[in-house]
Amino acid sequence: MNKAYKYRIYPSKEQEVLFAKTFGCCRKVYNLMLSDKIRSYEETKNFGKQTPAMYKKEYPYLKEVDSLALANVQLSLQSAISSCFDKSRKSRNGFPRYKSAKHSRKSYTTNNQNGTVAITGKGIRLPKTGIVRTEIHRNPNPDWKIKSATISQDCDGKYYASVLFEYEEDVHGASRMSSNAIGLDYKSDGLYMDSNGNVADMPRYYREAQKKLAKAQRILSRRTGSGKGETKSKNYIKQQKKVAKIHKHISNQRIDALHKKSTEIANQYDIVCVETLNMKAMSNRSFGNGKATLDNGYGMFLNMLEYKLSDRGKYLVKVDKWYPSSQLCSHCGRKQKIKLSNRTYRCSCGMTMDRDHNAAINILNEGLRLLRSDVA
Repeated sequence: MNKAYKYRIYPSKEQEVLFAKTFGCCRKVYNLMLSDKIRSYEETKNFGKQTPAMYKKEYPYLKEVDSLALANVQLSLQSAISSCFDKSRKSRNGFPRYKSAKHSRKSYTTNNQNGTVAITGKGIRLPKTGIVRTEIHRNPNPDWKIKSATISQDCDGKYYASVLFEYEEDVHGASRMSSNAIGLDYKSDGLYMDSNGNVADMPRYYREAQKKLAKAQRILSRRTGSGKGETKSKNYIKQQKKVAKIHKHISNQRIDALHKKSTEIANQYDIVCVETLNMKAMSNRSFGNGKATLDNGYGMFLNMLEYKLSDRGKYLVKVDKWYPSSQLCSHCGRKQKIKLSNRTYRCSCGMTMDRDHNAAINILNEGLRLLRSDVA
């Protein structure tokens, strides 16, 4: 199995320059190869085989950066084109687009070859870069092998290294017949309600910082460089970093809360049942709660929950989004249509319950049925 640990790194000025060169060279090679592939396909109906080495004579500065970083760019482009034309995929990606110097993510990946990537006492050793000072907040197990490292720079200027480890799986799985299970129903104003009737306390971090963010953005709009075609002044760039810092702080708060909540559930339960919801569609304006949907990060929460349960040998069961969890009575099974504005479920059998609590119980029952039907 593979697992990645993300570390905050503190490069020196020289190392920052090398990182900036590597980010730029990776973007340059990607765009050059994509351009040649498009031209080749137009002429021969074949994308051809392009390698980073083809461009080093014309662009000598490509030799200054890590060659494995450029090789991974080649693999990334090939993978993007393959997934675009893969008919076996349910949802295919669009054709790759050119990477912009302004809007592209600043990152590159290098592989470990005979110890070229290693974690030392003071930091992380990287090819061409040497040892970069790092905050080692957690150490891998002694038998784990380093496969690769991805260096990235966030919008607020901070640098990170995500180190990928390979290890042998040794997890004793929980029983599928375990009664230690819970169902979760999505709740836009509280992340979720579980089958025990508890609502997750998810603070609205974006809404809390909205006034501060609006003020910083208003100041940015008045700086020289905010207009189209204007040269960005130093004050504009400074204010732009302040806005990015606020956004990053909101993101960090949300991720921290989701990690704590998902870890709590993964430690406490053997089986967790959830719905497969399309969060992008639910954030659409027609629902009227797009800001709340994006603010609580439920999709990210499910991803965290999935890998944490898997690490512990436990189960995350996904119930189809079309399953009528909100329409069924969890007591007698009777089905009735109720409006979204009606937050209480009342059944002719006499059962009265909060709508989301009733749905969470139905999700739990259906998830257990799906999980145990595989055994039978």
